[in-house]
Amino acid sequence: RRPPKHRRKKHSKKNNRQRRKRCHKEAPKCRKNKLKTGGTPVNYLCDMHCHIVPGVDDGADTMKTAYQILRREERQGVRRIIVTPHFRKHMFETPREEVQDAFEALQDMVDYKFQDMELFLGCELHAYMGMENRIKEPLYRMNGTRYVLLEFSENDPEDFIRERTSTVVRLGCIPILAHIERYIALVKRLPFVQELAESGALLQVNADSVLGLDGFWKKQFTHKLLANNLVNFIGSDAHDVGERTTHIGDCAALVEKKFGTDYAYAIFVRNPERMMN
Repeated sequence: RRPPKHRRKKHSKKNNRQRRKRCHKEAPKCRKNKLKTGGTPVNYLCDMHCHIVPGVDDGADTMKTAYQILRREERQGVRRIIVTPHFRKHMFETPREEVQDAFEALQDMVDYKFQDMELFLGCELHAYMGMENRIKEPLYRMNGTRYVLLEFSENDPEDFIRERTSTVVRLGCIPILAHIERYIALVKRLPFVQELAESGALLQVNADSVLGLDGFWKKQFTHKLLANNLVNFIGSDAHDVGERTTHIGDCAALVEKKFGTDYAYAIFVRNPERMMN
């Protein structure tokens, strides 16, 4: 039974605000999604790993879905996006000419609907023996630069990850290891992660993992990497507007709060700019 009205506890608006603030303390929402560095607000965050090009992989299936993802990116404070369609043997082998055509159609839509947003074409290349010829082609790299977003399978052994990463370096390119929190050979093995970083690899994790949306253990591991300054990039890995959508702005706010403004600025702004330049 509910108590009589005169005995019910009243909550002031101030107390309600404080209670909501405590509930959202762990993953703060960044309404404006602006990092501050040197007193200057920055709102051109970069999402350097996502699957928005429609109809070329398991990402956006239509232009409408791509538009919805881009609208959410905009609300999250993202102004620069490197779209990274999959290339994986026997699974995602869409000819690069088709990918290029679909990207140009997406670019036309962005120019019309999102005038302040920049779009670049990259690729998420799944590692396999014999991938050297792919890497030599600019369309399998990040905007034609020397950077290669390299993906592995969850159960790939340590020796395979080490050898394929060193192969990219030997070809004169810079490997970015995609969502490393997924790989069993790296999780809980910080010395091996440091070895890869020292060998010339850059490391990327997903925003959802940092926020804890992919489970406690991935959150714990990514926070440990961040605490040791081992993370170079954070991407959304967005595929749709449902379970695999973008939370870049929310993640930037959390990284800034827990690990400092300078580090957040490097991850979400400066490192992507250096890659593109």
